[in-house]
Amino acid sequence: MLEMLKTILSRQLGADIDDITADTRIVDDLGADSLDIVEMVMAIDEECGVSIPDDVVPTLETVGSVVNYLESHS
Repeated sequence: MLEMLKTILSRQLGADIDDITADTRIVDDLGADSLDIVEMVMAIDEECGVSIPDDVVPTLETVGSVVNYLESHS
């Protein structure tokens, strides 16, 4: 899951995939804005079939927190 999410974020945000870790903060470290977050959630849904509810999205601040959510809901 981590590698899949790193690929999505790298592709969407133009970040170096090697700089993305589980501790990377999606907004603070990668500069994602609200549109980037929506696109990330849509890409996750398409690529791994896990929908993240709108009320959960703001609580997923780090790459690792997204991975943990995906692993517990897939």
